[in-house]
Amino acid sequence: METNLQQQKSDCLRIVLYGPESSGKTTLAKALAKQFQTHWVPEFARNYLQEKWDQKKEVCSLEDLKIIAIGQINHENYLIEDANEFLFCDTNVLVTKAWSETHFNGYCAPEIQYWVDTFKYDHYFLTDIDIPWEADDLRDRPNNRRQMLDYFENILKNKKASYTLLKGNLNVRLKKAEKTIEILKNDIRTRL
Repeated sequence: METNLQQQKSDCLRIVLYGPESSGKTTLAKALAKQFQTHWVPEFARNYLQEKWDQKKEVCSLEDLKIIAIGQINHENYLIEDANEFLFCDTNVLVTKAWSETHFNGYCAPEIQYWVDTFKYDHYFLTDIDIPWEADDLRDRPNNRRQMLDYFENILKNKKASYTLLKGNLNVRLKKAEKTIEILKNDIRTRL
């Protein structure tokens, strides 16, 4: 098992946009990064799998998931070096775990589970499915949105992760996210 992949140490708060496909994660990650004048980490899987589709007309395989997890954390490590107080991650290895389990009969590779258990994130914003689903080359579960959201949320509950469910349009979500971030900042100041 590959265990040498490390998460870069930082004083920045790592906040993950987390949830099923087409639930507004990328839009929210970009907006929060702009609001807080910092970086957001794009979803590595999106470009990687789009290129695979464009070149070979192949979808994600079990073997791709480890590459995706490594690419995601490497990009996160690069961007956190000069992030400003926060780093907004448009997905993380926990999403890779959820995707693996829902698409490969409950299977999650030991390396991915190890990274899920090892890497630390300060808060998750679980994005609801109350916005329209948009088709693209990679999305494949338009009729299972509620089931997927429930699965994602159960993983957070089992992990005992700090999270907030974000519903509504972008402005409503942003306002709730901003309030949550202020609470997180105050909690950290209190602990110091």
